Amino acid sequence: MPRHLSQSEWGQRARAVLPDGGFGNFDPSVFIREGRGSRVWDEDGKEYVDLLIGSGPMLLGHGHPEVLEVVAEQMPKGMTFFANNARAVELAEEICAAVPCADQIRYVSSGGEADMYAIRLARAFTGRDKIVKFEGGYHGMSAEAQMSLAPSRMVNFPQAVPDSAGIPASVQAEMLIAPFNDPDYIRSLLAEHGDRIAGIIVEPLQRIIPPEPGFLQLLRDEADKYGIVLIFDEVVTGFRFAYGGAQELYGVTPDIATLGKIIGGGFPLAAIAGRAEIMAHFDKSTVGPEKWLMQLGTLSGNPVAAVAGLKTMEVLRRAGQYDRLRANGQRLMDMASAALTNQGVAHRVIGDPTLFEIVFTEGKVRDYRDVVRAETARATRFNAVLMQNGVFKSPGKTYPSLALTEADFDLCKAAYAKAAQAVAEMQSAGVS
Repeated sequence: MPRHLSQSEWGQRARAVLPDGGFGNFDPSVFIREGRGSRVWDEDGKEYVDLLIGSGPMLLGHGHPEVLEVVAEQMPKGMTFFANNARAVELAEEICAAVPCADQIRYVSSGGEADMYAIRLARAFTGRDKIVKFEGGYHGMSAEAQMSLAPSRMVNFPQAVPDSAGIPASVQAEMLIAPFNDPDYIRSLLAEHGDRIAGIIVEPLQRIIPPEPGFLQLLRDEADKYGIVLIFDEVVTGFRFAYGGAQELYGVTPDIATLGKIIGGGFPLAAIAGRAEIMAHFDKSTVGPEKWLMQLGTLSGNPVAAVAGLKTMEVLRRAGQYDRLRANGQRLMDMASAALTNQGVAHRVIGDPTLFEIVFTEGKVRDYRDVVRAETARATRFNAVLMQNGVFKSPGKTYPSLALTEADFDLCKAAYAKAAQAVAEMQSAGVS
């Protein structure tokens, strides 16, 4: 039997074949061996409560038995066909029934791919080129999305700052950047450029920052005023905030929404969902060759992901699931805040019970620049101590799941107390 390798040994192997030794997603020194329910184990055998849940898709937890059952039934029948299949049609029907803006959908394999096509679709529909994006908003890895995602230098709006090498200046010129939650600025921006703007793309909850009351409706009203396509990036919030997503929760319907993560039940699957007249641009026979948007993908709508997504959504439709998810998240928010308050550490709990984070600031958090001004060293220490004490999470988000147990909450409470104490010690020492 081959010897089990440690994380450090796997790290050495990874550095030989992977740039920076990883996949570009997470700390490359961490290698997860397996996940069951609410827990994951690394290659050294350390066990964690999982508050990352694959960056969102494992809302039911790892290895949910009903999802495993339908996947096991599908696998012998075929894993992918590059052709229509009935299960993906059933999933599309369920998405269209659930999501307010969805007359039709088109499948892709990742949320970033969905965002890229949504932007292109807005351009095809309007015949315009410019796109409005909010500073700090994450919309995947396309050239347009990699503008002012996490700029290290703050410039005047609406100038775009590339976050990556390899992006042509011509792309930068077509992007207009606005601050999130600033109604006056977006009104003035659209008054100046509205007739040249194809789309406004926005996360209804920008990373962890909630929209202020009326902000999303303002975007809807202004988009209508100038004939602009409003795109909600619901890759994260779709089927998490509510069964109909953030657009159901906030009561604002976009023209297009992008979906991912949960709709694939842990497998690669995403979708663009929108009004029929806009989605028609995927159909050459309807719009003609000049207005047709070409789109295809080898694994788009594959039946394994479709059955996993269908079963996940069936479970989410059961009575009380969203109440329980929100209750789980609220317990985590409350215990983290209580631990920090007991230690006299200034902080804000930002987000929604289904997706939140601790920001170390006394001020209000309305946009990306407010987050950047917070005490990032304290956040780094807080998250590191959580990991040391068995809580696995993203450096910038906490993802509650339906799989959390009382034992998980007990472990998290103890870990939050130790992390809060560590931050208080930093504070007492004057470390910022």
